[in-house]
Amino acid sequence: MARILVREETLDPSYLPPRLVHREKEIEITSKRFREALAKGLPYHLMLTGGVGSGKTALARRVGADLARAGRTGGFPVHVAYVNCWRRASDRTVMLDLLRSVDVSLPDRGYSLSEMLDVFEQGIRKNPRHLLVLLDEASSLVRQETKLVYLLSRSREVELGSISLVLIAIEDLLPYLDRASRSSFGVTHRLALAPYDRSALADVLAARAELALRPGSYDPDVLDQIARIAAPNGDARFALELLSGAAHLAEDDSADAISGEHVRRAKGSILPTVTETQIEALSTHELGVLLSLSRTLKGRSTSTSSQKLRANHAALLEELGAPAMSRTTFWRTLKELERDGLVTLETGASGESSQVAMDEMPASFLATLLEERIGRARPRKG
Repeated sequence: MARILVREETLDPSYLPPRLVHREKEIEITSKRFREALAKGLPYHLMLTGGVGSGKTALARRVGADLARAGRTGGFPVHVAYVNCWRRASDRTVMLDLLRSVDVSLPDRGYSLSEMLDVFEQGIRKNPRHLLVLLDEASSLVRQETKLVYLLSRSREVELGSISLVLIAIEDLLPYLDRASRSSFGVTHRLALAPYDRSALADVLAARAELALRPGSYDPDVLDQIARIAAPNGDARFALELLSGAAHLAEDDSADAISGEHVRRAKGSILPTVTETQIEALSTHELGVLLSLSRTLKGRSTSTSSQKLRANHAALLEELGAPAMSRTTFWRTLKELERDGLVTLETGASGESSQVAMDEMPASFLATLLEERIGRARPRKG
């Protein structure tokens, strides 16, 4: 069986794609502001915020890479220094990384911040260029009594050289900065990224799938299923992790393509949300509808029409020798399952039946649980 993952590294969060889908406008605006400032010989500072998986780091790195490339031909050489402050949560440890970025190496111990800054200045002067410093997970640094943000954002005044600073964080950092540092991040020096919506996530997944997966090994329904799962938080990082996990499961099964069941299995292993206790609490009506849905979705399907589900549910009741369920009771049961987060209902166009999906647990596993449970179930509600 041909492999599904042909360039797995392109699904890694650290991979910088050639194009950031649905962030083109933000990149254009940010790059323009940096270029205009640098053309005048001035630094430009930016506070970049957004939720997990909103593309903050990728956007900053994309802008930095574009500026460095343009600088090689435009007369203002730009060097990008990236530091993740999650593991470098003090001025000294951040400075050690910045020193390495200008080809200076110092021992981890034995130098004060002031001495390190002096050596840093010497390193910049040896190779004159504009330094773009990207401080990722900057909350870890600025929640402490940092002096480094002030020094880097006032580099010309403190004679450190030509430096632009980008602070990247999930939250607004202004409350944690001193007044002098806050003045460097005015209204036009802040950019907050909105979460991706479902449509945008599907586009992001399509762009990455084209890079990472064998043609024909996935279809848009699977990508939309993953986008639906990740949409509540707008988290592209989680969406890519789901896609990678589903692709691995498909390969393990020697399947020729990723199915909806592979996605459900990946979701269950990465972020399980349904427990057997919840299954135990279901009414007989809910058990029957959920079992019908599980059987319907065992294959490659990512969702099914409510009309088809109702027909399959009627067949199940006949199989069990149970009385038929009215349309009203069927819909009320579906809405109860939706309220409990066990199914997703999407209303179709006028005259069309709704689509019913279940993303929280593998259909095959859930069907086994339900078939076991329904044999000993007794009515609890309605």
